[in-house]
Amino acid sequence: MTSTTAVTVEAGPDAGAAWHYGDPVAEQRALAAGRAAVDLSHRPVLRISGPDRLTWLHSLTSQHLETLQPGQGTQALVLSPHGHVEHHLALVDDGAAVLTHIEPYRADGLRDYLERMKFWSDVTVEDVTAELAVVLDAGTRPSVGPAVVRAYGRESFVPRAKLAEVLGTYDQPAGMWAAEALRVEAKQPRLGFETDHRTIPHEVGWIGPAVHLDKGCYRGQETVARVQNLGRPPRRLVLLHLDGSQDTIPQHCDDVVLDGRTVGFIGTAVRHHELGPIALAVVKRNIPADATLTVVGIPATQEIIVEP
Repeated sequence: MTSTTAVTVEAGPDAGAAWHYGDPVAEQRALAAGRAAVDLSHRPVLRISGPDRLTWLHSLTSQHLETLQPGQGTQALVLSPHGHVEHHLALVDDGAAVLTHIEPYRADGLRDYLERMKFWSDVTVEDVTAELAVVLDAGTRPSVGPAVVRAYGRESFVPRAKLAEVLGTYDQPAGMWAAEALRVEAKQPRLGFETDHRTIPHEVGWIGPAVHLDKGCYRGQETVARVQNLGRPPRRLVLLHLDGSQDTIPQHCDDVVLDGRTVGFIGTAVRHHELGPIALAVVKRNIPADATLTVVGIPATQEIIVEP
């Protein structure tokens, strides 16, 4: 049985959250099987209300949101004028408001941007982190609140006052190690991990999940359309299978090397309960798909996510 005493994340956007509870392998298995949940209550939650909320967000983001139905979760991006990814939103409309959870280090910037863009729209943007928390599970049981379903699990918004009660309905807790391992296995990028200031949506596989190609104008759309038509994003996201004989795994931003030259960077590296050491990395588009790469001296083979 996993301990309830958490080893916490020491630094980064997840600082203070539980990294694991003593048995990361068991926690990954339990999370994947629907018997565990991850407390994501360190993530900021914004509530966007008002009759114009969907048309307003539709005009500001990369996603088609005008006809978003109550209870339907989705993802959206806020891009720079040059098409670089600035913010990623996991959001759902609960029938009265849009709820979105975002990266802790980007929360103030996103809220400031939204406030500046209100103009005459009848919308209200509130930080409701003190009221709502996010819980990640496998999505195999009835939802405990409005939720966003992703490839690696379901992220539900629950009243913070009932957080302990909700988490207590699972067999055991799981930490961020388990959450990140399942995310990497599912080949899903995370803002600030598999992205940098130059990232465009095509590079990390956000076309479709977070970018709708048949919608009206929004900031950064010209870059999205140009890259879509030319088919040549400068970089691509890959899943690396690392040599498991090594005692260490790479760290975020470690160089990915081919023939002595740096060709990319590590986003997230984890030890997976079945696959062993794996990592998401962003590499140059023209790197051969069958090339063996190295990261801090560790050989790694590629599994294609974004086609060259």
